[in-house]
Formats: sequence, C-alpha cells, structure tokens
Amino acid sequence: MANEPASFWTQANALLRKNLTFQKRNVKTNVRLIMFPFLLCLLLVLLQRLVDSQLDKAENKCGCECVRREGDTCVEEECGIEHSDLDQVTTCAIPNPPEWSPLLQVPAPQYRAVRTDNFPFNDYPNASCRRNGSCPVTMLFTGTNQSFGEIISGNMIPSSFTAINSSAVMASLAANVAGSASYTENTNFLEPAFFSDQPIYYLQSQCTQNSTFSISFELSAAISREQELVCAEGLRLWRNSASEVNNELYRGYRKSNLEEQIQEIAAGYDFLNSNGRMFNVSIWYNSTYKNDTGSTEIALARIPRSVNLVSDAYLQFLLGPGTKMFFEFVKEMPKPSTPIKFDLASLLGGLFFTWVILQLFPIALTSLVYEKQQRLRIMMKMHGLGDGPYWMISYGYFLALSIVYMLCFVIFGSLIGLNFFTMNDYSIQFVFYFIYINLQIALAFLLASVFSNVKTATVIAYIGVFGTGLLAGFLFQFFVQDTSFPRGWIIVMELYPGFALYRGLYEFSQYSFNGDALGTDGMRWGDLSDSENGMKEVLIIMFVEWILVLSFAYYIDQLLSTGSRKSPLFFFKRFQKKPDSSFRKPSIRRQKSKVFVQMEKPDVTQERERVENLLLEPTINQAIVCDDLRKVYPGRDGNPEKLAVRGLSLALPQGECFGMLGPNGAGKTSFINMMIGLTKPTSGTAFVEGLDIRTHMDGIYTSMGVCPQHDLLWESLTGREHLLFYGRLKNLKGSALTEAVEESLKSVNLFYGGVADKKAGKYSGGMKRRLSVAISLIGDPKVVYMDEPSTGLDPASRNNLWNVVKRAKQDRAIILTTHSMEEAEVLCDRLGIFVDGSLQCIGNPKELKGRYGGTYVFTMTTSVDDEKAVENLVRRLSPNANKIYHISGTQKFELPKEDVKIADVFKAVETAKRSFTVSAWGLADTTLEDVFIKVARAAQPFDTLS
Repeated sequence: MANEPASFWTQANALLRKNLTFQKRNVKTNVRLIMFPFLLCLLLVLLQRLVDSQLDKAENKCGCECVRREGDTCVEEECGIEHSDLDQVTTCAIPNPPEWSPLLQVPAPQYRAVRTDNFPFNDYPNASCRRNGSCPVTMLFTGTNQSFGEIISGNMIPSSFTAINSSAVMASLAANVAGSASYTENTNFLEPAFFSDQPIYYLQSQCTQNSTFSISFELSAAISREQELVCAEGLRLWRNSASEVNNELYRGYRKSNLEEQIQEIAAGYDFLNSNGRMFNVSIWYNSTYKNDTGSTEIALARIPRSVNLVSDAYLQFLLGPGTKMFFEFVKEMPKPSTPIKFDLASLLGGLFFTWVILQLFPIALTSLVYEKQQRLRIMMKMHGLGDGPYWMISYGYFLALSIVYMLCFVIFGSLIGLNFFTMNDYSIQFVFYFIYINLQIALAFLLASVFSNVKTATVIAYIGVFGTGLLAGFLFQFFVQDTSFPRGWIIVMELYPGFALYRGLYEFSQYSFNGDALGTDGMRWGDLSDSENGMKEVLIIMFVEWILVLSFAYYIDQLLSTGSRKSPLFFFKRFQKKPDSSFRKPSIRRQKSKVFVQMEKPDVTQERERVENLLLEPTINQAIVCDDLRKVYPGRDGNPEKLAVRGLSLALPQGECFGMLGPNGAGKTSFINMMIGLTKPTSGTAFVEGLDIRTHMDGIYTSMGVCPQHDLLWESLTGREHLLFYGRLKNLKGSALTEAVEESLKSVNLFYGGVADKKAGKYSGGMKRRLSVAISLIGDPKVVYMDEPSTGLDPASRNNLWNVVKRAKQDRAIILTTHSMEEAEVLCDRLGIFVDGSLQCIGNPKELKGRYGGTYVFTMTTSVDDEKAVENLVRRLSPNANKIYHISGTQKFELPKEDVKIADVFKAVETAKRSFTVSAWGLADTTLEDVFIKVARAAQPFDTLS
C-alpha cells in the first residue's frame, strides 16, 4: 500500500532497478572501460611476439653443426656445447656439466680493507697499497681459545703454491686456495670467475716476485679461455670477541659507491669453544655477492670453499700438516635444453595491471561524488530511501561491476595465454582480487565524504592511480627486492592499499616469470608459507583494512549523510531510551525582548498561542506543528552570527496549502531545510505527522514529498523512470505504480509526444520543473514542500500546474514558497509573510488585504505643471491620503477606504478635467503585492532585533 512505508527490500528493489536502468544507458562507457585491459593485454602479446622473434634467432640458440650431408642437404645435425659460443651455451642441453675448481669470494684489490680515518684499525695495511694493487685479503678470527685459533687460522692460508698442471688445470688449481672477485650467477654451468676480465687470486701467507701466472683451459672446441692467476697475500687478524668482528664487518660494508669508504673483508670465523676434542665454528660471509636463487644461494655464493678450508685446517691440527680433505670441484646438476625466454607480461605485469585494477577506483568515487554534488542522495533520502538499502545496493552494485570487470580481465588474459594468469593458481587470484576490489570500493565510499565536486574528485583520483603505479614500480619494488631493507617497514608501506595491490601483483609476476624460465609451477597455496613470499601478509592487511575502512566510511556517512552534522557519538543513542515521538508539552521559550513582544502582530501572536494549545491537547488533523523554531548560523571570518529563523510557531492541518512569502534572504529556505532534515534547528522543534524532526526524520521521510528549488534529476534517466523509482520508494507496486506514474505524467503534461521516455537531460527548464513537481506528489505523501514550483514555466504550463496543486492539496498539507503573488493568491489557503527570519503576518489572502491593505490606490497622469492641482484634488477627497509614487506627472496616492466613496472619486475627476488636462487616471483596490511591500517595508527598521 502506498500509504504504508516501503519495506527494506522494497526500497532496495527500487534502487537496484534504477541503477540497472542507469547502467543500461551507459553501455558504451562500460564497453570502453572493459576494452582498456583487453587492449593492454593485446599490446603485451604483440610485444611478447616481437621479443620472441628476436630471441628465436640462431645466435640465441644452442649451436649446431651438420655431421652428415647428402649433396647440399644436411641429413643429420648435432647440437651442443661443443658447437656453441659463450652466448649460446646457456641454452644447450648439458647432460655432463663442467667441473669447476672451488673458489673463495675474494674482494677486488681496490675494495680490500685498509687503514683510513673512517676505518682506524691499526693492524690493517696502509691505504697506499691500493695504488699498486698489493693490498692483502683480510680474514677475521675470534674464539674463546686464542692459541687454538691462531694455530687453526695459520693452517688455513698456505705458504707455498702448488704448480698448475696444464693437463688438469682445474684439479691442480683446487690444490691451492683460489678465489675471485667476480659476482656469481644464478647457475654454475659457466663459473663467472673463468669468463671475466678479472684475474683469479690464490692466497699465500707471503707473495713472492714472479707470482703471476697464466692458465689455459678448453670447455669445448668453440670455447677456450686463458686466465691470469695472481697471488694475494692473506692477512689473519685476531679479535677478542664476535662483537668486535661484527663491528668491523659492518663498518666496512659497501654502503656507498666511494672506493675509499669500502673496506671489504673476505670472511670471518668464530671458533667459539672449539678445542682438540670438539670443533664448533661460525662463519661470516659477504652476502652482497649472492644471487637470490632459493636453496642454492649458499653454494653459489662460494661458501663451500670457506667451510672446507677451516675443516682442513682442523684436520691438520689433529693429524699433521699432510692431512687434507681434497675439495676437487663443484658442478651444476645436468639440465635439458633451455631456450632463452623473456616473459614480458610477467615482467611488466606488476605496474601495468596495477593501473588496470586501480582505474575502477575513480569510477566508483566519481559516481558517489556525483550523487553528492547533485544532491541526489539527499533527494532519495527525503523520499523515503533508508541508509541500509542505499548502502547495500550501492555497494553491491559497484562490487558486481568490479567482479565482472576483473573476470573479463582474467579470462581474456588467460585465453590469449599470458603466463601471469595461467601459471598462478586461479583460486589465489580470485581471493586476492576479491579482497582488493572490496577494499577499493570501501575506500571510494570513505573518500566520497571528502569531495563535493566531481571534477576535483576525478582529477585527484587519476593522479592517485598513475602516481601509485609509478611510485610502486620505481620505488616500492626496490625496497621489496632489497633483502637488507627491514621487513617491518615493508609491511608499514603495504598499509597503503595501492602498495599492497602492487605487492600482490609483483608476487604473481615473479612466480610466473621464474616458473616460465625454470619450467616450474607458478604460485600455489603452499607457497604462501614461504618467508620470502609477501602474498600472505598482503591478504591479511587488505582484509583487515577492508573491514576497518568500510566501518569508518559508514560511520562518516551517518555523521554527514543528511547534510546536518550529528554528534560524533551519535551511535550511543541506540542504547538510550528513545524519546516519545508524539506531541509534547511546549518547552519554556527563551525570554524575548520587550520591544519584540510589542512589535509582534496580533495574528502572529494568535498563531503562537494556537500552537501551544495544540501541543497541550494534540489533535490528529494537524500535519505540521512548528514550536518556536529557531536557526542561527555561527559567525565566520569576523562576521557576526546570522539569525535566519526567529522563533517560528506555525500549525498546518491536512488539506491546507500554506504559502510563504518574503524577500530574498528572509529565511524561507532555511525554514524548509530544517523541515526536510538538511539542517538541524538551533532551538525549538517541529512535528510532522506527530514525529519530531530532531529525532525521527527517517520516519518523516516515508510520508514526505519535496519539490526543491533546483531540479535534482539524473540526466540519463527518463521522466517515466524517475517516477517509477520514486513511486517504488513510496511503496507503489504493480498496476498501482503504473497507473500512478501515467496519471502523474498526464497531470504535468509530460505524457504525450514521447516526452515521458525522453532523457531528463534533454528536457527544457520548464519540463524539468514539472517533473520535479510530479515527483513530489507521487505516492500520496502526507506532507509536501514546494520551493518556487512554477519557476521557468510558461503561462499555460503554470496554469496547468496550479490545477495539479489544487487537486493535490485536498488530502495533504503543502508548504509552498513563491515570489508570484498571483500564484500565492490562487493556490494558498493561508499566507505568511517572512521578513528577516520572523513571521510578520499570517492569514488567508482576503484577510491580509483587508487587514494591511484597507486603502484604494488612486493614480493620475497630467502635465508637470498640474501636479499641484492633482494633489489638492486628492486632499479634498481624503485629508489622510498618502502619496506613494511620483514621477514626471504621474502620481499615486493611498486613500483610506473609510474616508472616500468610489462615486465621489469619479465625480471629482470629471470636475477636474474641466480645469486641466488629465492624460490617464485609475482607482484600484489593494493587491496582495501591495500588502507584501507594505509589510516588508514596515518590518525593515526592526530587522536587527531578536
């Protein structure tokens, strides 16, 4: 039933239907939105094809050679390392990986630790050794037994060099303590030390002259190398504690690119409590040189040789100097042919896909801000839409759009074969995207309360989108990749949702990139327990933020949703006893000044007394009762406070149209804003259908209709769709809804000629105004507020609109503001003239004209020379006449009705015509406009009184 408030689900259904209709109007926009990720994925595929075509060239494949020909045709081809150069060998199948001599990680000569002002340890060599490259390689030692440690460390660095056997270069090199300053690679198929421009160093306790050698080796027929072998003196330094070793290692760490500030130490050894019966040692190594390759990082950082070296030294301590565990070689595991791959989508996915997902944020934000800027949210609320249905449908609407968008994105990316999607577990992707888009929507609701302009919100949102992607890709990613950067700060940065999104996408891209390169799977649920995988912490952060942001957004919305600020602790009122929503006894009004009491007109005082009696003995036929309603706007920027409404008391029964007249700034709109819940009264209150506007606006909205001063319409919806939406909010359904919509359209002349199904954005100003009136009346509201409803209408449309209002006021109370005296006289049962926030007079039009306009207006136009004669004529008719207008021979006078008779006026004019020329004359009764002007002028001297 229309006279019953719409249920939660009825309101939700109305908003959902409106949103779906709105979405149908924006099909082209949605297609363009979805095409963006499609085009981006296609671009990545095209770029991938281009990269693959370059990688597919012969120089990037394992070398091959024809081993059998028949004529000019190669019948049999053989591929492998032996036919490849250095650029090709990594792609070949290697069933028998080469054996490499085990090496230490040795600092380059220019980086070896020396004594400087920043590194003032006396037992280090002078910095001058860096000029000729003769600086020693330093190792630090400590332990509880120094004598034991000195012996062991002495055994670690040999005093002689074992000659290199040219037929077994690697084996004979392994008999020495060799090392390299080169960085390790991800694999050890080609040891970088043997393929770099840097020499290989062998450690001796003392280097002699002619201590540089040249070694040659052959990996295959196509790959042979000659490498320089240079002696490096080993410097053993004892320290008293592990903390001293830590201090020197830290101070020498490569913290800058200035060579003089880099003091690299090869290794550190802590023998702890080791002795002849027990061997226990901790080893420090320089992790700067390692590659992040999972479980093989220690081996590839050349740590095994450090372990073997100290183990051999201990064996020599126990069993004599000839005892040694010979560490002959290190080698990789065999591998199949691995062509060079470069997954561009996985490499760029973190940045590009961040932009793809983030572009949903401006869409949700601008939509919410648009409703706020156009005051459509408030308009819906004033016609009965509750906060619960609004939030449920609006949130669900954006969530559905986001899910469809992400499904299209993932499905299309998978269909065209992007490893970013196909290699990672789809269930992880679903959970990640689902949580993030929820967080993104909640964030849009929260930030919508900050912005009031769509253009500003759009610009800021897109700056945020592109700024987030760039900062994440070119700053945040470096922190993630830097293993020395504190993990706690990474988590702090991930509290920003954009960085959390990027981190998740970065993890997907890393797993797909490595999986494609190494032939392994992408991310699986078990990988989330990996300490280096940030996906688990990202999911937790985003989920918690989603709940918190959504709760805070709802709190802010409740605080500001109606335009009137609530107390920040308003939610505690739910636990308080609700006040009675019916009429109450009148409150003790503030003491008015004596001057104001004396100037208040009897009709206004009578209305005030009527209200007080109604509050004491309420009756059900009073639709609106205002009790001493007052609104004060606080002073700002040095200006005094503005008293907009001064203690208004007013009562309206059902079936009455009350007109509010007054000059601009009189307080009419402030009064209506209080009545419709846009602002709260400073003091006093009002009751609508027995409900208090201070505490029960949600109940009042269900029985209220509003035609605002400015049309609040969706430009992409038709007039019929507007009425269908607002009709459903008023609980109209089925045939009753259809019939009510058609009647409303016909009553405001918007039914015929296809106008009803035309978008409101294409309506003229007058058509929009008529639609706003129809919206305010649909669903049989008990109270209707119309703020200048006929503005912009042509005479015929205005006349038709008046008929609509006349019919509508039969069973409802209407408050109408207007500047048209004709409209007020035609429509209003009673009028109130407002001046400077106070009610100056009240009554029906005839009473007002009789009470404030008990005069005739006499007008006469003559030559300027006869003006005095005209004035004498008027004085003879009425000594109490008052001249109100005078210009160029035309004069107007007010003649008290009790002083003159109309016949005497006609007779006097006819007599005057014989004495001077009368161009025109007239006698008129007082109009409502005259009453308005008279009352407004009379109130001006008192407009500063309270």
